[in-house]
Amino acid sequence: MITKIGKIGRHAGLAAAVTAVSLRGLPAMAADAAPPAIDTGDTAWMLVSTALVLLMTIPGLALFYGGMVRKKNVLATLMQSFSICCIMTVVWMVLGYSLTFTSGNSFIGGLSRVMLNGMGAGISKGADVPFTMAAGTDAATAMTIPESVWMTFQMTFAIITPALITGAFAERMKFSAMCVFTILWGLLVYVPVAHWVWGPGGWVAGQIGAIDFAGGTVVHINAGIAGLVAALVLGRRKGYGEEDLSPYNLTYAVIGASLLWVGWFGFNAGSAGGANGRAGMAMATTQIAAAAAGVSWMCAEWMKTGKPTVLGIISGAVAGLVAITPAAGFVLPGGALVIGLLAGVICFWGATGLKHMMGYDDSLDAFGVHGIGGIVGALLTGVFAYGPLSATDASPEGVVGSFHQLVAQAESVGVTIIWCAVISFILLKAIDLTIGLRVSRDEEMEGLDMSLHGERINS
Repeated sequence: MITKIGKIGRHAGLAAAVTAVSLRGLPAMAADAAPPAIDTGDTAWMLVSTALVLLMTIPGLALFYGGMVRKKNVLATLMQSFSICCIMTVVWMVLGYSLTFTSGNSFIGGLSRVMLNGMGAGISKGADVPFTMAAGTDAATAMTIPESVWMTFQMTFAIITPALITGAFAERMKFSAMCVFTILWGLLVYVPVAHWVWGPGGWVAGQIGAIDFAGGTVVHINAGIAGLVAALVLGRRKGYGEEDLSPYNLTYAVIGASLLWVGWFGFNAGSAGGANGRAGMAMATTQIAAAAAGVSWMCAEWMKTGKPTVLGIISGAVAGLVAITPAAGFVLPGGALVIGLLAGVICFWGATGLKHMMGYDDSLDAFGVHGIGGIVGALLTGVFAYGPLSATDASPEGVVGSFHQLVAQAESVGVTIIWCAVISFILLKAIDLTIGLRVSRDEEMEGLDMSLHGERINS
């Protein structure tokens, strides 16, 4: 559990408390304290959580997105998720992990773990040792799991985030452009924001005092805003608003959404860093929020159109999962219920009313669900954060939420949106000027399965 150390306040919290909060509930301890031994129970849970989060991308997100595009683009959509899994694994191993989770400065981490250098130190003859995050800072966070497990767990987050973006530009981006964008965006957007929020000395946690349990800003707002920018830069799909662009196979989408839901327990409960009470609470709040959002989206759609749809209820459940992500380990079940109910209705409006009103083509509602849901969840974390769970004296025991925490959350949302939007726009424009972003009209009409990959679904 997080150790409460002094007052964090709004902007200039003690490094110990900030490190404890930003590293998702892992135990805070003084730099000169003896690290705890490896805990086999914590390690086992984190191994399972890592596999669950990877399951969210392949096959979860791949099937969820693949089922919502047209038949001629299903394989290309599956390919995007699978290839991003491969690409980001290498990027994270070579440079991403080091720049995120080692000591550097408030903006970016250091280079001590480039190519995972030194990660195997101390492992010999079957022995294993714990590691200490942020060694050399005012307060270190000791882990009860091997660093290799923590690194791989975080790798799965770096994998799914750019994969989520593909839903916004589905059916029209060149595969080569997507590969280049994934690498550059991962290093220039995901890694810095993750360091600001979770890394040792990161300024969003340290100076603003914002909290993000499992990725409301780092994963979902980042992905949603990048998706919106990509949709605007690429423009609408051919035939948008004129032709039938309905999903090819909602059965795939339901299976994918179900895998996302199950995998999300690793995403949120795994972010507790071990098999502990915080993990149990995060699991409970995750389930409650997902179910509540599924119900509220379904009811909103039912009232508007007269029919509750399969696509609607699975989208609502995912919206609830998104919204509870930053709050999962910091709120009580009642707060999770409210977050889920609000997220379902607000994301329904974002994915239907706002998109149509503004006229952009967010193909699979990456912004409508992840961007808007992430913003809702991050803000409501400040409203419902429970003192003993959030480890801030701004929300003392018995008090839920605070104005100061809400302001901090709003500031973190703002800086994430600005950074992500600006850098994403620059990257997309640079790629468009060099290798080109969008497939030709003929390739788009033929379908990306054949035009980009030379394959098609026969059945």
